[in-house]
Amino acid sequence: MNDNLRANPRIWTLGWLVMRRQAEAIRALLAHPGLPLRGLGVLDFGCGTRPYEHWFREAGATYAGADLDARHEVTIREDGSLQSADGSFGMVAFFQVLEHVRDVAAYLAEAKRVLGTPGWLLLSTHGSWFYHPHPGDYRRWTGEGLKREVEAGGFALQTMQAVAGPLAWTTVLRAVGLSYFLRRVPLVGGLLAAAAACLFSFKAWLEDRLTPRTVVNDNGCVYVALFRRVP
Repeated sequence: MNDNLRANPRIWTLGWLVMRRQAEAIRALLAHPGLPLRGLGVLDFGCGTRPYEHWFREAGATYAGADLDARHEVTIREDGSLQSADGSFGMVAFFQVLEHVRDVAAYLAEAKRVLGTPGWLLLSTHGSWFYHPHPGDYRRWTGEGLKREVEAGGFALQTMQAVAGPLAWTTVLRAVGLSYFLRRVPLVGGLLAAAAACLFSFKAWLEDRLTPRTVVNDNGCVYVALFRRVP
C-alpha cells in the first residue's frame, strides 16, 4: 500500500489516517515483549523501497530484503522461490504484499521454508482498499479469512490488529472520488481538492475514534498480524 499511496498523491493525502494507524500497529508489534528482535535475522519478502528497514535495525535485528528486482540481499528466482537456504531467518515480514500474490499457498510455503524453528511471520495486508495492481491485485481479506489462510500454510496466529474501521474507510473512498472531480475545476480545482482533503481527513479521524473496536476488528481497512511457524 505504501508505494501505491506515495505514487498517487491524491490518495496519499486522504489515506494518511490508514498510513498512520498501520505504522502504529507495526511498531507496536515490533515492541511486543515476546518478540526477541535483537540479533534476529529478518527477511523483508517483497521489500519494495525498504521503508521499514530502519525500524528493524533500530530494534537490533539483522535486515535483508528480497523483491523481484535484483537490487537486494536475497534474490527471488523466476519461479518465485528464494535464493536462500532452509531455516536462514528468524522472521519473515511482508507488508502490503499478500494481496499481490497469485499463489498465496506457495508464497507462504517459501516463507516457512526459510524460517528457523520457532520462526516469526509479520505481515500487513488489506481488508478493504482501492484496486492497485503491482503488477496484479488479486484479493482482500476479513480478519477471520486471513487467519485461516495463513494458518493453513503452517503458522499459528499470535496477535492481529485491524486498522481503520468502515466509517473512516468509506469516508476516504468518497473523498478520493470528490478529489478527482474537484481537480477538474478550472483555476481553483487544486485548492478546492486540498481543502476537501483536509475536511474529509479530519472526519475520517473522528469517525475512527468513535467506531467501537469490535466493529473495526471485523471490518478493518488493513490487518497487521504476527504469526509463529508451526514445526
